[in-house]
Amino acid sequence: MAPHSERRPFLVHTSRLRRAVGSRSHEVRRGVIDDLACSGSAVPAHAQVEADVVLESVVGGVSVTGTVRAPWTGTCRRCLEPAGDTIEVEVREHFTEGGDGQETYPLCEGELDLEPMVRDAVLLELPQAPLCRQGCLGICPTCGVNRNEEACRCRPERDERWAALDVLREPS
Repeated sequence: MAPHSERRPFLVHTSRLRRAVGSRSHEVRRGVIDDLACSGSAVPAHAQVEADVVLESVVGGVSVTGTVRAPWTGTCRRCLEPAGDTIEVEVREHFTEGGDGQETYPLCEGELDLEPMVRDAVLLELPQAPLCRQGCLGICPTCGVNRNEEACRCRPERDERWAALDVLREPS
């Protein structure tokens, strides 16, 4: 792996790679990207985001394929307890001279910056309504007990919030 700047860890110099179409380079880059958040979760401040990618010289630019990883935290949508995990998302993008940032990312003067691609991949993958675990039971709407921690004793036999749908039940 080529040395890279601590200030811009996602910047990759591609002049040697672009000498021949089909040339490849494996890069693992880690760094902090500020303000990675959506409505329900976020990458913690100062957390490392990782791009493990293969760059391949293609006609007109560089193809980037690999995996982006980042930790995330949030609040469980059912029980309101802390939630968190690691995002792992596959990426396959194209960098071109004069890239528009929409269809392709920019390749400028023999350098490409993986940070915008990594940012986009993480933001698209962050859970908007996270769960602390897949089978979270949530909070009892009547007494407020966290049903993951203790049994609720006030559970009604019939949840009134669904009463309007009772007309759809088959008669027993």
